[in-house]
Amino acid sequence: MTLNIKSFTLGPLQNNSYLLWDENGKVGSVIDPTFDSEVIAGFAKKNEIHIGKILCTHCHFDHIAGNAIISRFFKSEILIHKNDLQLLRESHKIADHFGLIVEPSPEPSRFIYDGDEIVAGREKIKVIETPGHTRGGVAFYFKGHLFSGDVLFSGSIGRTDLEGGDFEKLVRSIREKLFTLPSDTIVHPGHGEETTIGREIGENPFLLSKGEEFV
Repeated sequence: MTLNIKSFTLGPLQNNSYLLWDENGKVGSVIDPTFDSEVIAGFAKKNEIHIGKILCTHCHFDHIAGNAIISRFFKSEILIHKNDLQLLRESHKIADHFGLIVEPSPEPSRFIYDGDEIVAGREKIKVIETPGHTRGGVAFYFKGHLFSGDVLFSGSIGRTDLEGGDFEKLVRSIREKLFTLPSDTIVHPGHGEETTIGREIGENPFLLSKGEEFV
């Protein structure tokens, strides 16, 4: 049996958060808990799911705004890439500049790196390093499902004009790490609708081959 996936679109920036759980043990992980994560916690409680891990694709404030809430409800581990540690620690201050209130995130429980496998019930979620949107950006993959954060969207890619952004690294991450996945892999992005790897290879206007521009 594979993991169940429940998506939540929440908050002022319409973030996608994802709850993954094993039906047998009712053990869950949440990817990028955002604003209003009480909704996620409520769903988990109602369905008797224990959220043991918080998996962060990156540490921009809108993707970790719910870290404190979820960890308080469930005593969850927080997993991030080390290169986003400073961003995690400053996220609430950055949010304040945008007129938004974010409760400071607890410190991470441990760091994750490329190739790591995170145990989630009977499944293992693979960590794929995808720097470019932030220095410590990662994606999460298991059995035909990719959680891409703000690296790859349906018909678009993540912005690179913020601190730690790098356009060439972002495109390289997508081409060398994500576009090597099976074409029917479902992409669950941090914002917007789902897509597939095959669709983005063939149709994403930011990634269509243009000589050596993106090599």
